[in-house]
Amino acid sequence: MSISEPERWLEEHSSALYAFAFLHVRDGHRAEDLVQETLLAALKARKRFQGNASLRTWLTGILKHKIMDEFRRQSREAPTPNSPEDAWDAAEARRVAENFTDSGRWSQPLTNWGDTEQDFSRDQFWSLIEQCLAALSPRMARLFVLRELWEMETEEVCKEMAITPTNLWTTLHRARLGMRQCLEKNLCA
Repeated sequence: MSISEPERWLEEHSSALYAFAFLHVRDGHRAEDLVQETLLAALKARKRFQGNASLRTWLTGILKHKIMDEFRRQSREAPTPNSPEDAWDAAEARRVAENFTDSGRWSQPLTNWGDTEQDFSRDQFWSLIEQCLAALSPRMARLFVLRELWEMETEEVCKEMAITPTNLWTTLHRARLGMRQCLEKNLCA
């Protein structure tokens, strides 16, 4: 598809963009707004599209920035410093240290899930990821997505979400355990 056909963007890319936005903001109306904002921003910037990536990749990149703007807005408007996932104690610190490397990856291999490509199509697998993310708290899922799926650096996530590295690692520890449990339950069943 040519970048000069913006009237077709909505028809051909809105469903994928909406699914991506909804996965992160978990609010249908806000996800729709973000998709609209993305398409408007793309329309304004279409002359800068160089074609180095697919149009959908370019639109998704714009959407990621819109989602980050939304996260920043939410963190300014409704801070929740006393939420349960903010709790931190020495026992939790030891569990984090035992289960993860300094870079935040699992210190021991995960359970062998078999050949997931054979068992699940790509869409089914991502549907399962979305299901498992939905089981987490919105904040926990957001931090997991930023760090693990978008591969943002710790400093960048902490800055964007206005949290400390300690709080990030605690929340990620809990998110990883939740994701691991959900995935193992659904993939090994």
